[in-house]
Amino acid sequence: MDSDTRRKKQQQLMTELLERKIRLHAQHLYDQRGQAEGMALQDWVQAETAVLENSTLAPVYRKTKSQNDEAKAVNEANPDFVPSDCCA
Repeated sequence: MDSDTRRKKQQQLMTELLERKIRLHAQHLYDQRGQAEGMALQDWVQAETAVLENSTLAPVYRKTKSQNDEAKAVNEANPDFVPSDCCA
């Protein structure tokens, strides 16, 4: 495995770990409100802010999320698109 691929996999893993922490914190906020519905986005943003403000990995998380969002948008716009490096 080359160093670029290894770096990308490490960034993806760090992003997944941060997302898990954010998800758990958002669930905690939801539970604190008595599990009242309709505030999922607010809970997520508040949890994301709290987790990332104290994390040295915040820039990696934001970069990886941005790249994932862009790739998702491309895939949704072009469902038959196959990246050239998908099968290397």
